[in-house]
Amino acid sequence: MAEGEEPRKVSSLRGGEDNVDIKVRVISVEPPKTIHTQRGDRTISEAIVGDETGRVKLTAWGKQAGKLEEGQAVELKGAWTTVYRGQVQLNIGSRGSIKKIDDSEVPKPEDIPETTPKAETTPGQGRGGFRRSYGRRPGGGRRYRPSSEGEEGGEEGF
Repeated sequence: MAEGEEPRKVSSLRGGEDNVDIKVRVISVEPPKTIHTQRGDRTISEAIVGDETGRVKLTAWGKQAGKLEEGQAVELKGAWTTVYRGQVQLNIGSRGSIKKIDDSEVPKPEDIPETTPKAETTPGQGRGGFRRSYGRRPGGGRRYRPSSEGEEGGEEGF
């Protein structure tokens, strides 16, 4: 986050965003597991996180998997969003960071509304939202490729 910039809120998340910085409470977390992808085996852990505006599913990839604990207040930096089955999801991987923050910076789990950000479908985007492309732009960074297959993206560069 740039100096003086307001932190993002869950309700403002949209599919296909990169470099998302957000402060959230970990509501629930699953233990790490290995999934099989086209690019080989990947370790992930999934959690539900939220703030005063709503809740969102978070997938932690690679070395970030297993770092979250239920009830923690954390700041995510360098996260990205995807869309899966019409729901916006948050992702954090090796290029991002997870930092514990003061408990008072985000509401307690019981004060976090059940609402979740919905994907906004635009012409050409398709039902599935965005899927990660494994290619690179000449200047580096991630790029997105619209998908109508409803697939969830993964992190590149593992």
